[in-house]
Amino acid sequence: MTEKGILHFERTWGAEPAGEGAWRFALWAPQAQEVAVEVEGRRHGMTRDHDGYHRATVPAEAGETYIYLVDEQRYPDPAARAQAGDVHAPSRLVDPRAHRWVRDWSGRAWEEAVIYEMHVGTFTPEGTFAAAAKRMHELADLGITAIELMPVAQFSGDRGWGYDGVLPYAPHPAYGMPEEMKQLVEAAQSCGLMVLLDVVYNHFGPDGAYLHAIAPDFFDEDRHTPWGAGIDYIRPQVRRFFIENALYWLHEYRLDGLRLDAVDQIRDPSDPELLVEIAQEVRRYDFDRPIHLTTEDNRNITRLHDPDADLYTGEWNDDYHHAVHCLLTGESESYYQNFAVDPMADLCKTLAEGYVEQGQTRDPMVSARGEPSGHLPWTVFVNCNQNHDQVGNRAQGDRLIMLAKEPKALRVTHALLLTSPFIPMLFMGEERGATNPFQFFVDFHGELAEGTRKGRESEFADFADFQGRVPDPNDPATFERSRPKDGPEAGEWLAMTKGLLEFRQARIVPLMKSGRAGDATCERTSDRSLTARWPFADGTLTIRANFGTRPEGAADVPHADYAWGNVARDDHAIAVSIT
Repeated sequence: MTEKGILHFERTWGAEPAGEGAWRFALWAPQAQEVAVEVEGRRHGMTRDHDGYHRATVPAEAGETYIYLVDEQRYPDPAARAQAGDVHAPSRLVDPRAHRWVRDWSGRAWEEAVIYEMHVGTFTPEGTFAAAAKRMHELADLGITAIELMPVAQFSGDRGWGYDGVLPYAPHPAYGMPEEMKQLVEAAQSCGLMVLLDVVYNHFGPDGAYLHAIAPDFFDEDRHTPWGAGIDYIRPQVRRFFIENALYWLHEYRLDGLRLDAVDQIRDPSDPELLVEIAQEVRRYDFDRPIHLTTEDNRNITRLHDPDADLYTGEWNDDYHHAVHCLLTGESESYYQNFAVDPMADLCKTLAEGYVEQGQTRDPMVSARGEPSGHLPWTVFVNCNQNHDQVGNRAQGDRLIMLAKEPKALRVTHALLLTSPFIPMLFMGEERGATNPFQFFVDFHGELAEGTRKGRESEFADFADFQGRVPDPNDPATFERSRPKDGPEAGEWLAMTKGLLEFRQARIVPLMKSGRAGDATCERTSDRSLTARWPFADGTLTIRANFGTRPEGAADVPHADYAWGNVARDDHAIAVSIT
């Protein structure tokens, strides 16, 4: 921050204001013979450095468009703050110093986090940052304390989940301009909401990723991810691209944290590896608020989240989701196979120790994964009953409310999620019992559109419970169907959610802040019931929950601090006590 209210992060890559009507441009293109930058048609040669960067400082003004010429081929800036159009268009100069933040923000403690995962394009009818900003007070009034935006970096077309981004520094213009995203952040923070952003550092999308042509050395020819070419994280210039991207979002957009997508695909043999170096640089940076870094990692490893390492704050805990999903639906295909064998036992394990799969062999899994996790703080685990992946990556995008065999069991799991001492996450619409789907959608054209359509159909061809055609990802109707809508019991769901979150902030969060005082335990009390206990310095949190059967001989809990139903008499009930 150069002065109060102004946030500007100077980057190695891209265009930076250099003062007095000048801008500094830098592009890493180590194999190029000649590189120039063209600003509003004015061409300027760039000088190559020993490290493969081509640099120039030239007259320019904010708002002007520019393009790079790499051996006479025209490309947008891969580090552009904004585009003048789609991913193939020229880039636009954005001076971050033009935005003045009005209100101070000191952040919030992680123990207070109740995350609301949001897709900007479908959250409101308008699908914009500006429209979302007007609804932040609704979420805050409900008891939400953090929004997590699905990726906003510009991707091809106007509709998409965001995981096919190709311009990691540029908010998608379909959602609004950089200024409007900053206004969304400030609107959220003014309501007491933290703002987290989902970022993708493991691949680039299939259309408009011009880094392949500008700097082929950015990629590792010998490795591929499930979504495209692997990235060569060993190279210092590549590392700076991603490290500075994390710092840029956190600084210029005053975000409270990042969620790093599928980090198991960020394979880097360096010491320190890129994931560690990103976190280290964030921790060293002089932020004036807590910064929360979370990961999605299929490996179930623990070293990135050990408090002594001071790296990452949280981890999406798919094991918790899978246990709940199998318990409520009875599904057993694909990655649910392991969790369908005994989902109640798995739910007990995840409540006590975080991960279910901790390196042990589990029928019918082929190879073991994971590490013991019981020593980690309970707040490391970001638990959910639904998220964009688990809903949207079903053939029809069905929400859990449409799949659960016992609606009352879904209420119990909702209460369990919001009262247990982990970090709960709701997927937009879940708080109000939305029943409409969230489907996979894109806005591709030509062969890419047809390939995506056929790939989506073949993905589900062998699923026994799949019937009918997969919704066409390119059809605008698929996108429109995915906007959350009130279900028939929206009022009841909203009241339940609000009551649970008021209870959580008043009683459970203070307990969590007092500090852990021992190991958790979780006892299975019948085929479909459990009792879990978490000891804290200021008391013990006990949750008794019935998901379809009640324990034999169970006694009433007359002084429960929160109850839904009666755990001694009802097959579906939950009681929460603090002693």
